[in-house]
Amino acid sequence: MHPYVEKKNGVFPSVCSLDCPDQCGLLVHKKNGKIMKIDGDPNHPVTKGSICNKVRHMAERIYDVKRLEYPLKRTGKKGENQFERISWEEALNTISSKWKSLIETDGPESILPYSFYGNMGNLSAEGMDRRFFNRLGASRLDRTICQAAGSEGYKYTMGGSFGIDPEDTIHTKLFIFWGINAVSTNMHQMTLAQKARKQGAKIVVIDVHKNQTGRMADWFIPILPGTDSALALGIMHILFKEELTDEGFLKEYTSGFKELREHVKQYDPHTVSELTGVPAEDIVKLAKMYGETSPSCIRIGNGLQHHDNGGMCIRTIACLPALTGQWMHKGGGAIKGNSGFLAFNTNALQRPDLLRKKQTRTINMNLIGEELLSADPPIQSMFVYGSNPAVVAPESGKVKKGLMREDLFLVVHDLFLTETAAYADIVLPASSAFENTDFYTSYWHHYIHLQEPVIEKFGESKSNAEVFRLLAEKIGFTEQAFKDTDAEMINQALNNTHNPYLDNVTFDELAEKKWIKASVKPLFPGKLNTPSGKIELYSGAMEKAGYQPLPVYTPLVKESELPFLFVPGPNHNFLNSTFSNNQKHVSLEKTPLVHINKKDAEEAGLSDGDTAIIWNGRGECELTVAAGENVLPGVLVTQGLWAEDPAKKQLVNVLTPDRLSDMGKGAVFFSGRVGIKKKERP
Repeated sequence: MHPYVEKKNGVFPSVCSLDCPDQCGLLVHKKNGKIMKIDGDPNHPVTKGSICNKVRHMAERIYDVKRLEYPLKRTGKKGENQFERISWEEALNTISSKWKSLIETDGPESILPYSFYGNMGNLSAEGMDRRFFNRLGASRLDRTICQAAGSEGYKYTMGGSFGIDPEDTIHTKLFIFWGINAVSTNMHQMTLAQKARKQGAKIVVIDVHKNQTGRMADWFIPILPGTDSALALGIMHILFKEELTDEGFLKEYTSGFKELREHVKQYDPHTVSELTGVPAEDIVKLAKMYGETSPSCIRIGNGLQHHDNGGMCIRTIACLPALTGQWMHKGGGAIKGNSGFLAFNTNALQRPDLLRKKQTRTINMNLIGEELLSADPPIQSMFVYGSNPAVVAPESGKVKKGLMREDLFLVVHDLFLTETAAYADIVLPASSAFENTDFYTSYWHHYIHLQEPVIEKFGESKSNAEVFRLLAEKIGFTEQAFKDTDAEMINQALNNTHNPYLDNVTFDELAEKKWIKASVKPLFPGKLNTPSGKIELYSGAMEKAGYQPLPVYTPLVKESELPFLFVPGPNHNFLNSTFSNNQKHVSLEKTPLVHINKKDAEEAGLSDGDTAIIWNGRGECELTVAAGENVLPGVLVTQGLWAEDPAKKQLVNVLTPDRLSDMGKGAVFFSGRVGIKKKERP
């Protein structure tokens, strides 16, 4: 037993496990072996003791009466939530026996893991599980639901996931929060911006919805969904035309600026205004503000990439700091993500060498509904962990049909009986992050953290690593890779000779210090990981891959004649489907709303508080109307993935398309179209 667990009373260091860029340092208060309170650690150099309600109330989730304590097997029909308790031995025997049989009859590719980062611990999300499924020879999962499109687009411009140090943004004079509700999803970047504002900085927010971040801005700019690259190109047009560019930086550290200068002449303010819904005078004002203010920082959000043109959108915005030479100024540049600074040895952790058939098929997680229904050869079994595809995957109607297949052997490893678990044959109880050993790497700030167990395992719950060690033993895998301890796996992952920023960091050092900052330095002067070593405004690599080599605007797919663009964004108190089943967070968020422009509401005969039906060819939702000026005409915005309720149609992903983005095979949640009408009382 870990010393922290042995001590029944006291305050213990921890780290937030949620899929959030802030990755806060925590202090866990225990009494009689139970968590009584969770605070932020005031000594953490970035998060400095402030935390969000999601983690502040985490103890209520850990000890929720609905939390799973022991393995279950289904006794009723799929989706009926009828289960009975079984032992771990029976559960593991059932799974291993079924898989051995499937491998004999249908081959290992009939089995599919389905996971994401419900727990951001690297062992939990991509450790022993990856080793196991590689060795098994199961179908591989393309985990592209979140930031794949934007990461690929940004990489074409900047060579990888590298931006400015968030701690330096205290010096920034102009913040542009572009497509990010930072108050809800990156609160410490907003805190840093607020501190900078006290020193004269301005905050501009560009978004499709005037959410909490938009309301805190000095200037909020509403924009039509999927047109952000057009706005960025319009800014470039003015920067070149008004000679607001840094010619010295462009010549030394970029490639293709001459071609870009000619290319953006077509994106004049009037043309861009017609595309984006942003008035031409505001485009000019924004461009001049950006060109004349230094240092300036663009915080590029996650939502922008969830469009048909998402990769190109991020690639285009990423070009802007180069035009004004912002990378040379402390606090200047951009942040899309910073995971490159904390990159660990994924091959050592995941062991792809264990996969003997290198041509094993890959299935995209965004297409899981379609693949469950029509993959050839079919998916006969799925193991779900760290995710809840019945709620989070696009086209959830298809997903549920796939999960309803009686011939699909489904296993779910989770803390709760989720909407996906309702369709499972076997449900396994998962331990929480506070019960596990793991290491965490932020994708925003530059600190790596160690999590050591703080409390005993809840009931009979087990960690991801424990489950796959046990399954490996049952299947008969004898390799040392399945016997490695958590500490040994962490040391293997940290041994990454390709990342000089994490040189010589070890498990023991992390155990002593709790967090360590990567040895970061400014990107410039320096050489990037692009083919030219420079910021690629013109990308030959994109041209070879079949993309336009210069940034362009491509309209969204017009999938139907329905009148509204539909953007189902995140809310303040949930994180994807996490917390949507916990009463505390539901009460804080109150009710699912659909935001509509008041002119559109009037035309549709809708008033504040009405129940509206939002629909398209995929399905329908019933949500409460919030009419006003928070969205442009022709746009509907919802917030949050609310738990499924048989009495309410509130699952927004029933409406979202399962097309793939232009780059990275990412999700296009925000590129669907819908209609809206008032629900008449019976």
